[in-house]
Amino acid sequence: MKIAFHGAARTVTGSKHLITLKNNTQILLDCGLFQGMGKVTDKLNGYFGFSPAQVTYLVLSHAHIDHCGLLPRLVAEGFKGKIFCTSATMDLARILMMDSAKIQMQDADFSNRHLREGEEKEEPLYTDDDVIQTVSQMKIVEYEEDFEIEENIRLKFTDAGHILGSAAIHLTITEDKQTTRITFSGDVGRYGDLLLKSPQQFDQADYILMESTYGDSLHKDLDPIEDMLLEIISNTCKVKKGKVIIPAFSVGRTQELLYALNGLELKGKLPDVPYYVDSPLSSKATEILKNHPEVYNNGVKSTLKVDHDVFAFKGLRFIETVEESKALNEDPRPCVIISASGMAEAGRVKHHIRNNIGNHKNTILMVGYCEPNSLGGKLIAGQKVVEIFRDNYDVKAEVRSIKSMSAHGDYEDLLKFLSCQDPAKVKQLFLVHGEYEVQQHFAATLKEHGFMHVAIPEYHQEFNLSD
Repeated sequence: MKIAFHGAARTVTGSKHLITLKNNTQILLDCGLFQGMGKVTDKLNGYFGFSPAQVTYLVLSHAHIDHCGLLPRLVAEGFKGKIFCTSATMDLARILMMDSAKIQMQDADFSNRHLREGEEKEEPLYTDDDVIQTVSQMKIVEYEEDFEIEENIRLKFTDAGHILGSAAIHLTITEDKQTTRITFSGDVGRYGDLLLKSPQQFDQADYILMESTYGDSLHKDLDPIEDMLLEIISNTCKVKKGKVIIPAFSVGRTQELLYALNGLELKGKLPDVPYYVDSPLSSKATEILKNHPEVYNNGVKSTLKVDHDVFAFKGLRFIETVEESKALNEDPRPCVIISASGMAEAGRVKHHIRNNIGNHKNTILMVGYCEPNSLGGKLIAGQKVVEIFRDNYDVKAEVRSIKSMSAHGDYEDLLKFLSCQDPAKVKQLFLVHGEYEVQQHFAATLKEHGFMHVAIPEYHQEFNLSD
């Protein structure tokens, strides 16, 4: 048995991990888009490093686009197998992939209308039809169901607490009468998340693929989210009379923001300004989350006793059409605009930043992890000039960040996730989904906790899994 790492290897995005059995059965864990990797992003998304037609099965950990966003491309290039995921992941992945196809087509059209001499036309990675075919190949497996993919291959999902439907993947594979247990953490959520239940414990594994996004960071001892939102919105909208632009992922982060703003209203502290969610996808994702109240933690359940809709408050409006979105940039009045994507790499938020970045009255508020080469990452790093749609813009708006809003666990959360394992029985732990320097720190921490066999795979690197 072999495993190869064709994405999220010494970087955070592009999740693709391929298991190949002795009989040439291939199981792909996730198939995500690379995001925010600068000029090489398109090249990375255009090359799998393996033949899609030879992949037998795909197991999807969750619906974030860096985990599911290349599935339609995989299908378009010949993958015909089943895609196993939880029911909520299927609901979310369907709207996310369709939105991704739409954004790619829109962005390609916008760029192609502003082509300079000698530049090549942009083409979307996949179409709406590819997404429809991809969804038809999805198969629902519920949490903790002992599911037989085929003889000698069993699958179980446990709740990873990251976003609605997110799961850690557990495979039990028997070859030559030898049983091997492989766990892929997916993205691990936080213990004490604003909305969701904490990650579940899981059975002992022989091999573990472990995310490491915040493998050298702690989220605790940071200012409460509500307090920071109140300070930033009050200062920007009430004092400076400007706008707050918040790039936020449509699934997870946007709902956390709405829940926190709703909490301010319940306390009578919410600043009286218009609040816009400018993302049709975010509206759909919020409705899906409302339809799955079983995922809420006890804090949310308590709030629901006094407020039947924890994602709605005075002054909130969901923007649907492109015309309404454009009108926000022409309206000079103070407001808060929450828009996708979270790394500010695509979608409507990129236009909002372009139109508001040159005014010192405004604030761009980052609320989660951004790949360093993404627009969001460059803003967080303090760059004074950034490129947006091939033009340079001076950064005059204030740039702020709320690190505590990450849906990824910090290194204490990751260690707690692994605490159900006997380190001596783990033959190899592979660190994925992290920047290399962060992974090196986390590898040292893991060894201090008894995990003596830790590897940090390189892009496309393959390992033999020993008997």
